[in-house]
Amino acid sequence: MRREIAILTGFYQQQPAYRVASDLCLDYQSVTRVYQRLREAIYHVTELEGGKLKGEIEIDEAYFGGRRKGKRGRGAAGKSIVFGLLERNGRVYTKVVEQVTADELMAHIKAHTRKGSVYYTDTFRSYNSLKRLGKHHRLNHSKAFAYKGKNHINGIEGFWSYAKHILYNYRGVSKYHFPMYLKEVEYRYNHRNENLFKQFMSIYFGYVYH
Repeated sequence: MRREIAILTGFYQQQPAYRVASDLCLDYQSVTRVYQRLREAIYHVTELEGGKLKGEIEIDEAYFGGRRKGKRGRGAAGKSIVFGLLERNGRVYTKVVEQVTADELMAHIKAHTRKGSVYYTDTFRSYNSLKRLGKHHRLNHSKAFAYKGKNHINGIEGFWSYAKHILYNYRGVSKYHFPMYLKEVEYRYNHRNENLFKQFMSIYFGYVYH
């Protein structure tokens, strides 16, 4: 258990597995095994925490990975598309999606937000029917006045930067494992005002030994 606690400390500090293995003189596979078990557990905990976001909600998509920088819906070859919902002064919910069609995005919005919320998006056409769920504010990135007052999506855009900063530490994540890494970032954000190390310890040992 002592060895696992040392590895979990490295995870908490966002250290790559190879560095933790080197620092602790451990086999790399032993460290990655603990990391993977914890990420799998975090993935399930994050999905179970659930509940529907409410109030003022910012909505956006982002592209992760791949070498090409692409605009929305274009140049996304090799990238993972992530859809995000952020409750202002609250939690964030993320989902890796295959495409950004209205049907797919609206299905996630209906499943994870309360009807009657106030939604903030850019002018992407897939959000055209949001007005059926609640008040819908759209901002045009090309116009300076768009960010005045409450009409902005600074919160979710800030989360994308936060996520990419954390994921950069891991120096490349496969598409297969990416959803688990993403949920780790989501969990860190949603529990940012708590003792994350204790949370990780509880999740890991609870899932592994109980």
